[in-house]
Amino acid sequence: MNEQSNIPISPEPAAGVAGWFSVWMEAVTKPNEQTYAGFAASAGGKLSIAFLWVFLGSLATYFVAALVQGSMMRQMMQQFRQMGMDVPNIPLNAGSSFISAICGAPVMAVIAVVFFAIGVGLIQWVAKMFGGTGTFEQLAYAFAAFSFPVSVVSALLTLLSAIPFVGLCFGIVSFAVGIYAIVLGVMAVKGVNQFDWGKALGAYFLPVILFVCVAACVALGLGAALSSILSQGFAP
Repeated sequence: MNEQSNIPISPEPAAGVAGWFSVWMEAVTKPNEQTYAGFAASAGGKLSIAFLWVFLGSLATYFVAALVQGSMMRQMMQQFRQMGMDVPNIPLNAGSSFISAICGAPVMAVIAVVFFAIGVGLIQWVAKMFGGTGTFEQLAYAFAAFSFPVSVVSALLTLLSAIPFVGLCFGIVSFAVGIYAIVLGVMAVKGVNQFDWGKALGAYFLPVILFVCVAACVALGLGAALSSILSQGFAP
């Protein structure tokens, strides 16, 4: 008998954006194992939708981030000039920031989708080693279901964090949203793969730990190589 036959199947939402909205709201307002198990059971053929959600969410995040960074850069350059510092006359007006955001955000969103696919693949690979019953498509759909609303909220908080004096408060809220996203991620891994919390935590965090270790080794190796080159260059 199919091991996932007992997974509750979520009612098929309405087609179009209205149906998507119901899935997003369920993902973030009903955070439990049954919700994500239901997504897994109804995820057939929805991998392209999952990637589209991640693309749209990342597009909003990077677009707003580019606008905010452009505004902060203009303010910083003005402060430097007021202090009498010699700052290069780089054109940083609102129009150039908007054009930069329009051109750069889609590229960054595509890159985000690629990294999303790699991350989900690694997590599901570890989950399979722990005896998980889910698939890459199921986990991608479950992750994308909460990733889009989290990305939109993060974009809004990024915009609000640029407000002088009160921006720090929104930065704290943004940190809390990030923690909540991690909790939802672990819950999605558990619901999709139908195993215990220990395995869900391991499947979620082991790829992250592995990535950090590899990045640290690469950084140390590059540092050692650079140090060796510099010491040879200054040797008498």
